[in-house]
Amino acid sequence: MRADAIPSPTITTSTGAVIGIQADGIARYLGIPYALPPFGERRFDLPQQVPAWEGVRDASAFGPTAPQDPYSGDLGVLLGSVEIPGDDILTVNVWMPAGPPPANGRPVMVWFHGGALERGTPALPGYDGTAFARDGIVFVSVGHRVGAEGFSVLDGAPRNLGLADAAAGLRWVQREIAAFGGDPDRITIFGESAGGALVAALLCRPDTASIPSAAIIQSGPLEASTPQRAARVTRALAKELGIAATRDAFAAVTPRQLLDARRRIAAGATALSSTPGYALAVDPDSLPVSPHEGLRDVTIPLIVGTNTDEYRLWLTPAELAAISPTKLLLARVAMKLRGSVVRAYRAALPGAAPGEVLGQIVTDRLLRAPAIRVAQARTAPTSPTYVYEFAWRSPVRELWAAHAVEIAFVFDGVRTASAAPLIGDNPPQELADAMHGTWVRFARSGDPGWPRFGADRVVQIFDGVVRSQSLPRGAALDSLG
Repeated sequence: MRADAIPSPTITTSTGAVIGIQADGIARYLGIPYALPPFGERRFDLPQQVPAWEGVRDASAFGPTAPQDPYSGDLGVLLGSVEIPGDDILTVNVWMPAGPPPANGRPVMVWFHGGALERGTPALPGYDGTAFARDGIVFVSVGHRVGAEGFSVLDGAPRNLGLADAAAGLRWVQREIAAFGGDPDRITIFGESAGGALVAALLCRPDTASIPSAAIIQSGPLEASTPQRAARVTRALAKELGIAATRDAFAAVTPRQLLDARRRIAAGATALSSTPGYALAVDPDSLPVSPHEGLRDVTIPLIVGTNTDEYRLWLTPAELAAISPTKLLLARVAMKLRGSVVRAYRAALPGAAPGEVLGQIVTDRLLRAPAIRVAQARTAPTSPTYVYEFAWRSPVRELWAAHAVEIAFVFDGVRTASAAPLIGDNPPQELADAMHGTWVRFARSGDPGWPRFGADRVVQIFDGVVRSQSLPRGAALDSLG
């Protein structure tokens, strides 16, 4: 707790009263449970309602983090991690302006963190909601199960439990946010990477689709897997542990044993020869349609975008340099791509080395192409879609505009110590002002201030100069089909 922080006003929710901390005109209410701890008899089950408590609950600190191992190697340095012990992992955190809200309440933004559905927590310093609250937003972040606890595909257990947690957290926001001065009819949900995938999935679930008034998807994979494909990592864990891929068998081993097994399986993998990861599964009860198809029918304003050089977070300069023309050819054959695709990307990236061409193709297939297809399919006047590309180049480790580099700009946190490992010591504050300000404007009005995506394929570029232009590398992207 900061030395100058004081107790915030007590707020009464439907399950009980909470008191947080307040400093510099911002009140924070952290670690508020929206569901019971998902362990013991509740392990591998849907999130369960929190019973009412007596007295005033202390909400001055983040709740425990979901079971996970930190990133290793370079990624561990770039992304960092936080570990808070305990079982009460299904919590929300609220930042709000101190003082009475306007009569109709303040706009609300709800953040879902990234981490490949395997890592991440709202307690990371980079997800501090202070800048949003400073600008009149009630900001909420939601913790959920990750990894084997949240995304195993088990006989006898519901699918997509981490998504079910996110849905329960969003329903909590709709139900309780008025007590924090928020307007439940103006809720913008947003997330990055796996968090963006959760945002897309929440828009495609019947129980949550009607809650948000707008959404932002930052570098989020939009295609959910078949249950059989999503179960690959579960089957690998079961084989490693010598158990059946059932709820009872997985519940009989500890979260630590599952994490250790996952680490053993992943040992020695690289970005281009990785073991299967966790994925959302299409499922009639929890995700009836893959978002890459379902988003076209979602009738709210949507921002969707990617970073120019997503792949550079996962591939070091040395690994990129090691990709020869022969390896590029073999990868093209393995991905069943026409030779014209590589030619189109070489034309769009003059002078690029084979590793850069391959990295761009792979990440465009995963992230950028699905986002553009969704934008092109959303043509109804009630479904305005706005596309961006984050292009500012970080000087750290030749990351350039890699995956996750935009987050500090969105949160207006480019001058914080936690941001420096990813973006360096002298990032442009003007770009943070522009990007953060755009997100706030969108939450207030549903309009980010640049043209909606249409036949002219206009995209907003966030770089040293913020500008609107025609879709960059459009011909290369079109070559993917």
